[in-house]
Amino acid sequence: MDIAPVTIGHNVQIGPNVDIYTVNHPLNPIGRRKYLAKALPVKIGNDVWIGGKATITPGVTIGNNVVIAAGAVVVDDVPDNSLVGGVPAKVIKSLEEKKID
Repeated sequence: MDIAPVTIGHNVQIGPNVDIYTVNHPLNPIGRRKYLAKALPVKIGNDVWIGGKATITPGVTIGNNVVIAAGAVVVDDVPDNSLVGGVPAKVIKSLEEKKID
């Protein structure tokens, strides 16, 4: 569901039933009654693996060499070389960056 850009880098693997959202709605009822929406772009770096049923929320930037665990809900930016998981997703560990010849 998007009304803002979704940028996907090179060598990105996206599992089944992954949701990438760029639109959100106000928390207050007046804004919702007026059908106000706020769009924020999503950026996904290179060499990213997004596990099945993960959710990426508006405005998130995912760095390079990132693994997102299945079922994770990503609500904050993800730094390069990270494994994230959970609801909301948190950094579980740093990943080794290897140069590809």
